[in-house]
Amino acid sequence: MEIKKYRRYVWAVAIVVTLTTILAFSYQSVREQQGSFSLLLENYVLLAITIYLLIFLILLILRYALLILYSFMDHLEGLSSKHEKPENLYREDSSLPMISLVVPAYNEGLVIQAAVRSLLKLDYPNYEIIVIDDGSTDDTYEKALEVAREQQDITIRVITKRNGGKAEALNTGMTAARGEFILNMDGDSKLSSNTLRACIRHFENPKIGAVAGNVKVINRENIWTKIQALEYVEGLAMARKAQSFIRAVNIIPGPLGMFRKSVLQQVGGYDHDTFAEDCDLTLKLLMRGWHIAYEPTAIAWVETPSGLLDLLKQRYRWTRGILQATTKHSHALWQPRKAGVNCFILWYMLFEGIMWPFSTLLGNIFFAYIGIQYGLATLLFYWWLQLTVLDVVAASYCVVIEEEEPSLILYAIMFRLFYINIIDVSKVFATIEEWRGHTMTWGKLEREGKL
Repeated sequence: MEIKKYRRYVWAVAIVVTLTTILAFSYQSVREQQGSFSLLLENYVLLAITIYLLIFLILLILRYALLILYSFMDHLEGLSSKHEKPENLYREDSSLPMISLVVPAYNEGLVIQAAVRSLLKLDYPNYEIIVIDDGSTDDTYEKALEVAREQQDITIRVITKRNGGKAEALNTGMTAARGEFILNMDGDSKLSSNTLRACIRHFENPKIGAVAGNVKVINRENIWTKIQALEYVEGLAMARKAQSFIRAVNIIPGPLGMFRKSVLQQVGGYDHDTFAEDCDLTLKLLMRGWHIAYEPTAIAWVETPSGLLDLLKQRYRWTRGILQATTKHSHALWQPRKAGVNCFILWYMLFEGIMWPFSTLLGNIFFAYIGIQYGLATLLFYWWLQLTVLDVVAASYCVVIEEEEPSLILYAIMFRLFYINIIDVSKVFATIEEWRGHTMTWGKLEREGKL
């Protein structure tokens, strides 16, 4: 028996055994402190919180189980498609359609040349590069133009415009694009050489309107960026892989998304009224009935915040942007028959964006309180331990599937110990301030040139 061949099944068994063991220890702990636990249940407020947290934990376990199951099924589907050799439109290079790569850039002078030069190495015979300088105050335009002038084989166009935001820059690129398909990316991203070939094959299905790429962290240099590397593999890649199984990816990432140009035009391109234009556009596509696939082998390497303050600013903006996008399409929340899977997608986004961070913080405060008040400190430990086990199991599965560095699994413990609590505080504040209508600005992440 080859271990590599069966290692995914080993992980499945490990999940069941580990969760069963943890639940058994938790049950035994409650039995040992049954007297104190009975006093707790006599307080109706604490009882209500206990029931709520139990429901949340059950939903969280179901979330992990379903994501792992669906992502694995999508993985198997991907493996089977590789062995098939159907006759298709995009088999020969001469029949491959033109793709326009749109690179919006605002003050990306430090990384724009590396980003554009990396695009010249893509394994695809028919594409153009369009750099949209969104009114930069640095030398972004000059540096992009320098690369364009030295290149002759692949068309590079550099368009400069007044500053109007990322959505407007992407719409400018959509209008200027000559290709039948458009790949939108960030000015600080580096794409894997197979990206275009890997993504374009999905469009053989006429129902596919867009393809989401796989985003990975390139600057794995300190504890913050290494935990984010794990977070991108576990929290983002696994979710998109599972959603792709039902062709309903809920967020096409800004660093790598390919679209039919006609579909982008059909939905009116990007809107300016949210701070998560990629999420908003994705929901617009889903609401119009288009399917969205995920391509794990098409990778965009990005530079993530290496400091805590920049990280919190980024997550604050993400949270508020996603809430704004879901609010725009909230009518689908209450129309399960008409909205179909889109109704589930929106509730899932609200669960992750609101219920999860609030419940995690509530659980920590609650178990700390009853630990002191009722002598049930071990319950706090088991609450944390069960969540940590879920993180470790999911991280292990994702590292195996993604063929990532095994050392990332160790960061799952630090992820649960302090990282997620810090991020959840940021999300809670973002949610409260979004509900209260506080003004906010986009916020530009300062690049360090790690690309």
